[in-house]
Amino acid sequence: MTEKHAAPVESLDPALRLPLTFTAPRRGKPPKHLADLTRAERRELAVEAGLPAFRADQLSHHYFARFTRDADDMTDIPAAQREELTRLLLPELVTKVTDIKADGGATIKSLWQLFDGVRVESVLMGYQDRTTLCISSQAGCGMACPFCATGQMGLTRNLSTAEIMEQVRIAAAMSEAGALTTGAGRLSNIVFMGMGEPLANYRAVIGAVRRLTDDAPDGFGLSARHVTVSTVGLVPAINKLAAEDIPVTLAVSLHAPDDKLRDNLIPVNSRWKVGELLDAARAYFRATGRRVSIEYALIKDINDQAFRAQLLADELNKRGKGWAHVNPIPLNPTPGSMWTESTRRATTEFVDTLRRAGIRTSVRDTRGSDIDGACGQLATEVLKGAQS
Repeated sequence: MTEKHAAPVESLDPALRLPLTFTAPRRGKPPKHLADLTRAERRELAVEAGLPAFRADQLSHHYFARFTRDADDMTDIPAAQREELTRLLLPELVTKVTDIKADGGATIKSLWQLFDGVRVESVLMGYQDRTTLCISSQAGCGMACPFCATGQMGLTRNLSTAEIMEQVRIAAAMSEAGALTTGAGRLSNIVFMGMGEPLANYRAVIGAVRRLTDDAPDGFGLSARHVTVSTVGLVPAINKLAAEDIPVTLAVSLHAPDDKLRDNLIPVNSRWKVGELLDAARAYFRATGRRVSIEYALIKDINDQAFRAQLLADELNKRGKGWAHVNPIPLNPTPGSMWTESTRRATTEFVDTLRRAGIRTSVRDTRGSDIDGACGQLATEVLKGAQS
């Protein structure tokens, strides 16, 4: 077991100097990978290895457009050079531990082992009109939200940009090959809602966003409108993201409209209160033109009262109309947890209260409830099995 300890305040990013519990990171960094580098940096490495710069572009095209890192697939590159290029720029960073299917094969939850033995999860979900991948940005999480399986794991370490991108590349290949029962198709949507707090790993996540939205051979060429970055409320990082000029969707994991309750549900609220967070979210909307998603996990008898729905509506409406969309989410409880899903009646009353107040509201479709669907559950169960 990895030892848990409180990270020294001075060792944290200034935006994250909070009295939270973290898990000791493992030593070592992931090997340098094509997805960590800009196009110019890839070309420079190729030249330093005695290869033509354009070979790096060819390699990048295979990775981002054909979703492969297998040298045998790269027949437009001379055999000797492709071996050298893949060794130099495409080291193996993740290996699959297991896939578990749910929802009649329309959902696949994957557990990945990283180069140092750390494990993370991603979930591939097929819908009639899109295919969405939920990805992890950290192994574990340092935000310590008590109702979240990942939050109870503590933080092991940040993922690199390339480790994030490998989840995407492999899922894109799976989708194209018809792994989902919804049929073969292009991976169209990415949500940073897996393990970890994305904005606590800002540098790697913004690098991943750029790789996702840049056209090949620089990246996967997805629309920024189809990329969602979530946060529990790291206000300085939200402001920084707004200045990037990449109009991804911001999702705020709010879960309570009042500080008294949110202080208990979301420990980071002790640093940035609800009002400050919603002000930053509203400013993000003004900067990008992208409506903000307000994520709200409905927890029985904790935060699902109609008066809290009204309070949430009041907080949103006093900052303007039409800038936010609320997604109430039926809680996917973790085994043995005291936190349980709201009743259907409470959910209906909560949603109706928001809608009567003029708030755009959609109950989030939940996937994978029969396969330890909440992030962190699969990794925890596999770890327990290995230790038993």
